[in-house]
Amino acid sequence: MVVSIPEPFDFARTVERIAALGPDRVNGLAEGGLVRAISGRAVVARPVAGGVTVEPRGAAEASMFRHILGAGFAVDSFEQHVAADAVIARLTRALRGLRPFLVPDPFEMLVTSITAQQISLHAALAVRNRIVERFGEPCGPVYMFPSPDSMADASVAELRELGLSRSKARFVVEIARSELDFGTLAALSDADVVDALTALPGVGRWTAEWFLARHLGRGDVWPAGDLGVRRALERFYTDGEPVDESAARQLGERFAPYRTLACAYLLAGLRLG
Repeated sequence: MVVSIPEPFDFARTVERIAALGPDRVNGLAEGGLVRAISGRAVVARPVAGGVTVEPRGAAEASMFRHILGAGFAVDSFEQHVAADAVIARLTRALRGLRPFLVPDPFEMLVTSITAQQISLHAALAVRNRIVERFGEPCGPVYMFPSPDSMADASVAELRELGLSRSKARFVVEIARSELDFGTLAALSDADVVDALTALPGVGRWTAEWFLARHLGRGDVWPAGDLGVRRALERFYTDGEPVDESAARQLGERFAPYRTLACAYLLAGLRLG
């Protein structure tokens, strides 16, 4: 069974971010592919011509991997849109087939973002791995990400022992106990999603925008407050001149309506040099 991913698609480039940050207890790179836990079992997606194969097979498994591997993004249209922009056009050629790697679970996305606030991605992954090992369910080489119910009774002290600050630990517990139905957010506009999420403790615009981009897979999201995005703009567009959030938002206008993809390519270009 081949799960189709539209061309251009390069599996290795799409999972490169995971490989660079790993080892990851939720997203495993093993057995020649990407391993995720779905419904209590480890499922492997392996690259083949036209997409990936998924084992064990199933409609839910196929749908989730299409989402994770960014099948919904119009990369070909994005390439045409930025063809006249010499800087990002060069990145699209060098990184051809890269698709944004998405997070399939809304609670996972929020906890991951809160964990990463104001620390390095490597440090954030180490903390998240400890959370997953403590509250998640092991499935072969990976873990199911903890559900809100599994973390609702966690104490702030317990989460602090895993590496979260006091405030982040409190945010995670309060979000786990929240009455917000995360499953309803996909039906809302970008602005309404931001409003709903920023009403939660510890969730600001930065976290909400990454939720739109990396969980919901919205196509025109530009998290201008992200330090990495601003550093990429400084590297590729301003010859090292500092870029603040306001300037970053203005620079991002040139990539609309494909700003999520532009962000992915700029960050990958910065990471890979």
